[in-house]
Formats: sequence, structure tokens, C-alpha cells
Amino acid sequence: MPEQAPHGGGTVGMDKAATLSWLRRISGDLATATTKRLEEQLPWFVDMPASRRSAVGLVAQAGISSFIQWYDDPTSTPSVAADIFAAAPRELLRSVSLQQTLQLVRLTVEVVEERVASKSEELREAMLLYSREVAFTAADVYARAAESRGLWDARLEALVVDSILTGESDEELPSRIAALGWHGHGESCVLVGTVSRGFDVDQVRRSARKLGVDVLIGVQGSRLVLVLGRAHAGPRQEEKTELPFSQIALGLEPYFGEGHLVLGPTVDALVDASLSARAALAGFAVARAWRKAPRPVEADDLLPERALAGDPLAKRTLVERVYQPLADHSTDLVTTLWAYLDNGRSLEATARELFVHPNTVRYRLKKVGDVIGWDAQGAREALILQTSLILGSMGSGDAFARRRAGSPRRAR
Repeated sequence: MPEQAPHGGGTVGMDKAATLSWLRRISGDLATATTKRLEEQLPWFVDMPASRRSAVGLVAQAGISSFIQWYDDPTSTPSVAADIFAAAPRELLRSVSLQQTLQLVRLTVEVVEERVASKSEELREAMLLYSREVAFTAADVYARAAESRGLWDARLEALVVDSILTGESDEELPSRIAALGWHGHGESCVLVGTVSRGFDVDQVRRSARKLGVDVLIGVQGSRLVLVLGRAHAGPRQEEKTELPFSQIALGLEPYFGEGHLVLGPTVDALVDASLSARAALAGFAVARAWRKAPRPVEADDLLPERALAGDPLAKRTLVERVYQPLADHSTDLVTTLWAYLDNGRSLEATARELFVHPNTVRYRLKKVGDVIGWDAQGAREALILQTSLILGSMGSGDAFARRRAGSPRRAR
């Protein structure tokens, strides 16, 4: 009489055909036992909706059936193993992590091994070999999914950055930004420079997080664009003071290539970043005209060059921030500033022209600085103020912009 197996259903040393027949008979019991084991040992499985648990059960059942097919024909490893994950809906990959999938594989293997180990050492070794193939297949499936998601994210990020740069944002922009996992909030700005050799996107993101901002990255030919936004502070960062964007730009400066680096003005939210982008791009185009421009340089420090290049935003900004406040405050301030700049920033010559004491000129120039925030006695500031006076006298500001917008276009 042949020796009976402890769990019944065959003899020790039974041939392969009998083993396959036995495995097919108990496959349903194995699937049931596996599901029970998952419920007992995996809390995340119990917390799943019923439909998701059913999908995970299908994966486990497909794995058992696949093993039986593979045991019958080991050359079918690639296709049979891949079919395991085809048994579940595609969205399961989004709700079950790779770690959870490997836990599922491990418990399924444990249940099957407990039932088949007594049959023969050959069957046990086959089960262990197949479980290795399944684990590698799972890693490959998730790696491909991550790669596809990464490519999709890169295309979406490029689309969002392009929308910000062109100012063609629509109601879908916030949802696209959210899909990218944007953690920024509140203030935002745009930083424009050149791409460096060996540019490392991941390193830029890590450095940005350390500086307290989230970042969207756009590479357009030789130009590199970073859209920066304040990142939510973590539990360990609640007491950390937020850095000004000018200091953040200085921290990110090494990741840009040679040439000028221009920081756009700060806006209240990411959806308004196109205003910062427009100023940064205009500044980047004319930065070479300022021989001693710092790196990085703020776009608003390039207002004269931008205005000379025909940037309507720069013209309007100069009139609104310099000429109009001075004119609204006192005509004496405008007159004194004109005379001071026309006389080569000489206090005595200005005083003689206005028939006042030099101390009166000093007082008025100090008042000019209090009103607009720029000191007329600096060479760079003098250029900004003189450009503002010229534009204001020409009526550039809002009136100029309205006239230009309202004028009919010539037919070509």
C-alpha cells in the first residue's frame, strides 16, 4: 500500500498529473482560506470598500490559478504571472500600494505552502520559485505605472507652467495644479533664468522644500522657469520664519545656468502668477541692458529698461508707483524732483533754479523717498525716477493703456 499524505487527497511521490488534478480540486478552498487570512492579518484589507476587497480577492484567486497553470507549464511564467494583475480593475493600482501588494503575495504563498508542502519537496520549491516571479512581476507592474504617472505629471506640469507664462489660464488651471500635488499656498512668484548643464529637477525640488516653498518647473529650450509658492509648514516648521522670495531666489541661484536671473513680483495666489511671469519674462529680455545688474535681480528693478523696450506693464507700474503718488501729494515734489534730476543731482543748482534754500531741497527729496520708497540721490534710483517723470508727463499710465486698448487695429 502506498503511504497516504497527511492532508489526504493523494500519495507521497504521486506523479505530476495527479498533483495537478489535486491542486485544481482544492483551488477554491485555497482562495477562501487566503481571503480569511487577509481579513485576519491585514487591517487595510478590512477597511476597504466591498468592491475593492472583491478585486483584491480576484487577484489572490488569479494568483492561485496562475500557479497551477505555471506548474503545468513553467515556460509560461511571463504571461501567466502578468495575468494575475489583469484580473483586477486598473484603479486598484491607485488604491493598493506596492507594499500592500507584496503583503498580499506573501500571505497567499503562506496559505498555499501550508497546504502543498506535505505533498512533495518538489511542489514546495516550485511554489517558492513562482512566488519570487510574482513578486518581481508586481514590482514591474508598479514601476511601469509610476513611470507612466511620472511622464503624465511632467506633461501636465509643462502645460501648467506654459499657461502661467502665456497668461491663458482658465477655470481648469486650479484643478490641474491640484492634480500635480501642489502644496503651495498664498503668495507666489516666478523666477526666470537659463538652464544649466546637467540640470537636476529632483535636486531643485529638494532645495525648494528646504527653503519653504513648493515649485513648478518648466524648461523651454535654454530658458528655465520656476514658479514658486509658499509651502504649508510641517509640524517641525511651524515656528520657522518665512523667507522673502528674494532670499529664496538666491538659494536657488546655483541651479541656473550662466546669464541673468530675474525674479518677478510677488502675487497673492498661484492663479495670479501670470502677472509675475509677465514681469519676469520682460525683465529677462532686457536684463543685459543693466551693466551691473545683480544676480538674481528683481523685475521691478528693471522697470526703466522694460519701459524703454515698450513693456506696457512697466510703463503703467512706473506711473502708478512714482509719478502719480508724487503728483497727488504735492506739485512741489514733482517740480523739485524734475529740477534735481535735470541739474545732475546737485542740491545747490536745484536750489538756485527753484529760488529756495538747499535744506528745502533736501527736505523735499526726503519727502519724495517717504512717498514712493526710492531715494533720488542714488544713480540707479535717479534713472527709475526720471523715466517715471517722463512717462507721467507723456500721459503713459492708465490713460495711455486705455487709449491703446480702445484704438482700432489697422487692417493688414
